[in-house]
Amino acid sequence: MTEWTMKPKRYVPDLRQLGALCDGNYQRLNKLRQLEADGKPVCEFELHRENQYLGRVRIKVLQTARFTETLLLEQVHNSGRWLNNPQMTVRVYHDAAMAEVISCYRDRQIAPVNDYPNRFMHHPDEKVQVNGFLADWLDYCLRFGHLPMEYAAWPAGEGVD
Repeated sequence: MTEWTMKPKRYVPDLRQLGALCDGNYQRLNKLRQLEADGKPVCEFELHRENQYLGRVRIKVLQTARFTETLLLEQVHNSGRWLNNPQMTVRVYHDAAMAEVISCYRDRQIAPVNDYPNRFMHHPDEKVQVNGFLADWLDYCLRFGHLPMEYAAWPAGEGVD
């Protein structure tokens, strides 16, 4: 076979990289969900940087089971006109301490490996890329996320010492 007729090498996912991303995403989500009050199924917080409003993020519990949860993470408003509002469905595995993206934007399940080229031009490592984006987005939320003032009020008789 000549080099022009050889089949391209099939993409093999790096399970260590994906596992590290899912582990880190679990830790990041736990930190963000500490903003939840009284275990409510929806957690909302605003993003601010230097007194500039950047948007609002919602984390909603869609489904719970003994060891797993399915969450919808979405940015419901942002201040940049060129930005898309991210929306992801994330499966949280409490027994394994991991969180992975199972769909992104529309109800499309993300395949672990895609042939390339393909009809929708998904990347061979799209699952890793989407989980990497979730890691970046959660880091951004941790850095700039704040409870809205109506939720951040201290209960009567309590305050900062």
